[in-house]
Order: sequence, then C-alpha cells, then structure tokens
Amino acid sequence: MTNTNHSTERQPTRGVSRRGLLLGAGGVVGGGLVGAAAGYSVASTAAPAAPGDLQQPVDVSPGVANTQVTVSHPYGTDTIAFYGPRQAGVDTPQQAHAIYIGLNLKDDTDADRLSSMMRLLTDDAARLTQGRGALADLDEELAAAPARLTVTFGFGSEVFDRTRPELKPAWLKPLPTYGIDQLDPAYTGGDVVIQIQGDDPLSVAHARRMLLKDARAFATVAWVQSGFTHARASRPDNTTMRNLFGQIDGTGNPEPGSERAERIIWGVGQGDGGGTKNLQPWIDNGTSMVIRRIAMNVDEWDELDRPAQEGVVGRTLGSGAPLTGEHEHDAPDFEALGPSGFPVISDISHIRRARSDDPDEAMFRRSFNYDEQPAASGDTLHGQTGVSQSGLIFVAFQCDVEQQYTPIQDRLAETDHLNLWTIPIGSAVFAVPPGCQPDGYIGEALFA
Repeated sequence: MTNTNHSTERQPTRGVSRRGLLLGAGGVVGGGLVGAAAGYSVASTAAPAAPGDLQQPVDVSPGVANTQVTVSHPYGTDTIAFYGPRQAGVDTPQQAHAIYIGLNLKDDTDADRLSSMMRLLTDDAARLTQGRGALADLDEELAAAPARLTVTFGFGSEVFDRTRPELKPAWLKPLPTYGIDQLDPAYTGGDVVIQIQGDDPLSVAHARRMLLKDARAFATVAWVQSGFTHARASRPDNTTMRNLFGQIDGTGNPEPGSERAERIIWGVGQGDGGGTKNLQPWIDNGTSMVIRRIAMNVDEWDELDRPAQEGVVGRTLGSGAPLTGEHEHDAPDFEALGPSGFPVISDISHIRRARSDDPDEAMFRRSFNYDEQPAASGDTLHGQTGVSQSGLIFVAFQCDVEQQYTPIQDRLAETDHLNLWTIPIGSAVFAVPPGCQPDGYIGEALFA
C-alpha cells in the first residue's frame, strides 16, 4: 500500500487553463491570480521538485567549510496512492500528524459549483500526496517530501441537499444530545470535511493552505483541528498510539483488510463473530466518519495514583493489557473477582461500558491528540485549568453510525467512570464517498 519512490524523473509543469475551464467565465478564484497581475508567474517555470531530489548535500553551517551533511530519505519520499476505489486515510497506516478542516458552503454554491470545487480539490490532493506541487503552487518545494501524506474528504447533509438528496444516508445527521456534552460551535458541524494526514508537519501545513485556496471561492472555514500521535520511527510500526492520559488508545480496532474490518468499516460481507445487524454501505466503497473533540482534564487526572487510573479505564497503563490479562490484546474477563469479592474490571470502567455483546457495534478508531495553549491563570475552559489544555480528536469510521457507533456512545454517556475527567466539546458526522480514478474526482456520483 505504501510505495517508496526514489525516482528523480520530473513531472511536467501544467498551466492554469484547466483551472480556468473548471471555474467557467469567472476564471479567478478568490484572488488566486493576484500574483500574476503583480508580475509573478502563476505556475513556476521550473518543474516541481521530485521526491528523489531530496537526497542532496545540505550546508548546515553556511560559510564554514566541511559542514555539509547528506539528507537521507527513509521516510520523506514515502507515498500512499491517492487514486483507487476507496479513499486513503481511513484504514491506511496511521501517520504522525493530522489536520481536520470543517467547511461551510456559501449560499451560491450550487451543484455545479460544488462539482467544480471537488474537481479542484481532488486534482490538487492527488498532486500533493505524490510529492508534486498543487496547480499554480509557487512553493512547490514544500510538497516535495510528502511523507505518507493522505487527503480524505467527507460530506455533511447539506452537500446531499444541494445535489442528490435521495443518496443521503439516514444516519447522516447530528448525534443525539448527551448530558456529558458541552459542544462548542467552533468544533461542531460542517458541510464538508477535509482530513489531511502525514508524517511531516510541513507538508501537512502546505497541503492545508493549498486546499483552502481551492475551496475559498465556494466555502468558508467552520473550524480547524490539529492533532498528533507518536513521531514515526519513535517506536515500532503498528504500535497502538497513546493518548495524553498515558493510555494505549485504539486496542480494539479490527485489523485493516481483515474480514471483520471490511464489514465494520465498509459494510462488505457478513464478517466474523456472528454480527446481527444489517450493515449496508450507503454507497459502494463509502463509509462514515464521526469526529468528536474531547477535552481531557489532564491536571486533575494526574492527582490519581497509577492503580486508580488503571481502574478507571480497566487496563494497565504500561502494556495496555486488561486488568485480567498480561498483554494488550488479551480478552478482558469481566466476570473475574478480586480478593475482596468485587469485579477486577469495574462495571463502570471505560472498557466495560464500551464493550458490546453484538460484535457489529464496533468502529475503526483513528484518533489524534491535541495539546494547546492553556487557559490564563485562574480561568476555566471546558473544565481545564492549570498547565494543560489537552485532549483527543476522536475519529471513528464505521459503515452505519446509528447501528454501530451510537449504541456505544449511548452507554459511555450514561455511565463511564472516565467521564469525570473528559468533556466532549465538538461533534460532527460525515459521509465518506468512494475514491476515484485519474479521470474522475471525489464525490462524482453525487453529480451524475
């Protein structure tokens, strides 16, 4: 799935005619050609830097002899294919950094303009993920090291209302209102989501800027959320991430490509484990995305001792094993009793409340941490004071939100010991359309 490209062959530079055709008579997107009017070229006369060009001497101390080092490229030139039946960034290997952008469509963005926006976004996302500059990119060098960059698009209800309402899945609506929620409009809702992930924060940031330039004539920014996991190579590949409570986060994920994952994420086949639900994808090779921003009161969590923290979650902090096991993926024994006669894993522990007897009540988690500027001294923001303004961008993919995700969230909202230290402050639901081929674009089925 991941292809390491060390080719030094340069890609041909393209002009702006395609973009002009896509936008029709308007031609100029939100001032995108201002540079040309001022005497600057819209597309650089030099070809984009190819990923292989990264292996060249770099002078780390200009003016001082014998201080050059050679930049190696074990990770920076890794690419993940953009085109295909499914969008990348759902069950592909998780990267270190992510940006989520929620967009609200402008009033005049009808089906034709939506189609134009998605053509532009698809074209530039395809280029950027392969280490090439976006169309009319004046900073192509920033795209030369994609480092497993992926871009994934999702649609909210409004997109369907303006295109083909009959294709809108029944579950595409806000989640139920929960008593634990303190939702902030700054992180809630949205008509379109752009998920950008990669191992290099520079290429991720550059992709954000290029894609927002594409979208600005059609939509406004509703919210932006940035997150991170472990740096690549800081630990073995396929290691489950840790959140900022120190917990291993995402142990129960189905293995990508397995029969169970195909059913849970994409609604393919009957799956294993005797699922009882009628899971049908809203469209072939499509899925759903739930984004929940969860504030974590790390400062008060730190007041608990280690055994108390482990009891809240139901897992050991070191290995991530359930309190009744030794290894991360051991099955928890919820019937086991301790010396005092009480359950070893509490009935209100997080893993007990998240567990269901129906294996179809499941999701594929792809979450990222956030850690931002703390509130001013004495102020309280989402229950957080002191030195931390931290949390989790909880992202879940599943075939059907109502059948798979909502029952789990209902139980967690009702009784989960972890709720004492967490507050959901953002929430959004999106339909993730299929991928596309080089002659197509993401979401084209909505414009047929």
